[in-house]
Amino acid sequence: MVHAISLFVVMLGTWLLLSGIFEPFLLALGVISAAIVVAIAWRMDVIDREGQPIHITWRFILYLPWLGWQILLANIDVLRRVLAPGLPIDPVLKCTAASQTSDLGTVIYANSITLTPGTVSITVEGGRIEVHALTGAAMDAVDAGDMDRRARRVEG
Repeated sequence: MVHAISLFVVMLGTWLLLSGIFEPFLLALGVISAAIVVAIAWRMDVIDREGQPIHITWRFILYLPWLGWQILLANIDVLRRVLAPGLPIDPVLKCTAASQTSDLGTVIYANSITLTPGTVSITVEGGRIEVHALTGAAMDAVDAGDMDRRARRVEG
């Protein structure tokens, strides 16, 4: 029930944010629409812990500033390599271990790798993520495991 309520709140909040209309009649239509969609999702049995992961909300919010900083640092590195032709670009394709225990945790980790410029998650299979990196240094940063540990903390 908690997941259904949180889904309703997220849907209604998104509707309000995107519409920007606060007239009583339209607000009532928004509430009714969100309630109908939640009822359909409940009937289809698609509201679950992974579909509406409210259990990781605070840990994820604390993870985002660190991830943003890593994205900024990686952007600077890629920008330097593009603007300075003397800096090496030596692409690397390698598998790295993912220590997450849930699919959601693994997705958070793989997407974090992809969001960081210079690295892309290619495949995820059996606790391993195949990563393409622009440089060996970028791959070494992935292999160091700091992002893996932080993503594991997000999932709990």
